[in-house]
Amino acid sequence: MAAKLTAKQQRFVEEYLVDLNATQAAIRAGYSPKTARKIGSQNLSKLIIAEAIAEAQEARSARTHITQDRVLQELARIGFSDIRRIMTAKGALLDPAEWDDEAAAAISSIEVVTNSGDHGKDEEGRKIVERTHKIKVWDKNSALERLGRHLGMFPNKHEHSGPDGSPLEIVVKNYVFDDSAEDRDTT
Repeated sequence: MAAKLTAKQQRFVEEYLVDLNATQAAIRAGYSPKTARKIGSQNLSKLIIAEAIAEAQEARSARTHITQDRVLQELARIGFSDIRRIMTAKGALLDPAEWDDEAAAAISSIEVVTNSGDHGKDEEGRKIVERTHKIKVWDKNSALERLGRHLGMFPNKHEHSGPDGSPLEIVVKNYVFDDSAEDRDTT
């Protein structure tokens, strides 16, 4: 980067990386709240600031080892997860230590509810305790939608053009109904 950022611009870059909100970054960087939205937008359009943001994001990605590929891989784990990977053939829950990384990544939470009511005793005379495992998985639909958008499967807008790439000619016809006196029933 040839040019140097001002102190306020550098602060804007740092604050923008917090939540990727230009208005809030401008306010936190010391710009007036009244003009923060406009300044934030202007700052993002300045090449020197855009380059500084891109460099900072790249450095953070390298430092944290969080890459676009890694995020996509995690979304794929969730999107293509199969609950059967954490169950035995008879439908009992496997010990979480036995789960593979793919299965574990898809689980959002587990709640174990213990009911020590009157369930009798086992053959060794121990009281039988009922345990219910409530398993919540991450939202597969959301993960698949994000993956699909990344792959361009669900475009936000559709562009149409003529056969040679030229604009389409759209003809709109307006129909006017004549309510003249001769059409009216005057009886």
